[in-house]
Amino acid sequence: MSELFLSEESEWKAKIQAWFEQYRLFLIAGLGGLFLLFGGFSFLSGVFEQPKVEILESGGNEKVEGDESKITVEVSGAVVKPGVYELLASDRVERLLIASGGLSAEADREWVEKYVNRAAKLLDGQKIYIPAEGELSVVGGGSSSAGKLLGVQTGLININSATQSELEKLKGIGPARATAIIENRPYASIDELVSKKVLGKKLLEEIKEQITAP
Repeated sequence: MSELFLSEESEWKAKIQAWFEQYRLFLIAGLGGLFLLFGGFSFLSGVFEQPKVEILESGGNEKVEGDESKITVEVSGAVVKPGVYELLASDRVERLLIASGGLSAEADREWVEKYVNRAAKLLDGQKIYIPAEGELSVVGGGSSSAGKLLGVQTGLININSATQSELEKLKGIGPARATAIIENRPYASIDELVSKKVLGKKLLEEIKEQITAP
């Protein structure tokens, strides 16, 4: 009986060995194909994998406060805190009035509303004078030298801050010339109207007692 089992076992081993011998090349090729397939998949995964990109925040384009240039201007007369102030170059007359505490109780508000352009840009070294109520009636009949001394408070038109309509009130100044005056700002003195070829000498002589450029 044991010999029968041994015979059958040997027969199965022989069949298995024969099968392996017959299909050995196919098995080797199949295993090789599996290895190639796995290797190719791994390679392609590495190629198409999105690289990790680390984004570093840069403050290079950030606007740093304090970079803007500053100017020094003065306000005097009927304001709460007259004096010299350091402001930004982009600031307007309104900002200077706020910094000085606003108009005082004695200020000639009607004159301010008529002649002060609160939206005008300030200039380095500029001075703005706010007259007290009744002050102009005292100075009104004075000489032109008094007008130059007191500047804007006697009704002189500041060519650095006057509006288009204010400039057109001057003799010989129409819309075109008023626009030219505005476009060629700023002016260190009224003589620059001639040097910048905005006005001729003759016309400047006619209006020089009515304008200022502090």
